[in-house]
Amino acid sequence: MPLVEHLRELRNRLAKSVAVIVVVMIAAAFYSEQLMQFLAEPVPKCEDLANSDGGNCAIVSFNTLTSPFTTTIKVSLMAGLVVSSPVWLYQLWAFVAPGLHKHEKKYTYIFVSAAVPLFAGGAYLAYAILPISVKVLLSLTPGGSANILSLDEVLDFTIRMVLIFGLAFELPLLLIMLNMVGIVSGRRMIGWWRGVVMGVFVFGAVATPTTDPVGMIALSGPIVLLYFAAVAFSLLNDKRRARKEAAGPADDEASELDLTPEAIEPVEPVAALPEQATKDRVNGYDDVT
Repeated sequence: MPLVEHLRELRNRLAKSVAVIVVVMIAAAFYSEQLMQFLAEPVPKCEDLANSDGGNCAIVSFNTLTSPFTTTIKVSLMAGLVVSSPVWLYQLWAFVAPGLHKHEKKYTYIFVSAAVPLFAGGAYLAYAILPISVKVLLSLTPGGSANILSLDEVLDFTIRMVLIFGLAFELPLLLIMLNMVGIVSGRRMIGWWRGVVMGVFVFGAVATPTTDPVGMIALSGPIVLLYFAAVAFSLLNDKRRARKEAAGPADDEASELDLTPEAIEPVEPVAALPEQATKDRVNGYDDVT
């Protein structure tokens, strides 16, 4: 396709993704109250100010007039992104898939089927460690002080944790995609392991909203394991590709042309017309005519 057709296809796929996200977002707005309660559940709540001394619990409330509206929009948008993830992930991969061979297009469904569980697993892990992280943060409250938290901030904290964990778990899948299209080899990926491990732990310390080591280890540990799983898959895929290349091109691939110049043998000059067998003319014409 020419460049304009590619841009038009990208626009159409983005439009489909946004449309699905908006539809799910509108549906989630009707259940925003239940979603808020679910996302704020990891925070231990106090019944009144008398019981809020220290870091055992916190009072969660709205602090501004517009907080209920903005919080509803944020929660609904997060629900729309998570629930519609199979659709927009498929649209993303389908835009890249035409550049692959026929036997590689089957990876479209494998990509979607792997990306969704990875994102869901990261989101679940974030929600599972939230009570521990919240307790660690609340335990730093000095005696005689009460924790009065804004529900908007609590939900922002929970949503950031869920999205960061979910998206971070997609990193190994991205490496596998790059290996499948031939951009990065498994041998090169395994040579990066020291820097990757260090970078993942630094990312876990910076990206997580919490300041405790629990969130950093909970995010970095699984990503490191998934990275080595991606390296193992890439090494096996490289061996499979090498065997396939040794067997020759597939039916839908063109053979490589040998454009190496070779010595040109001299060519003897050829007469423009064959020699005449006789010089006699018949009715004024020679034998060639």
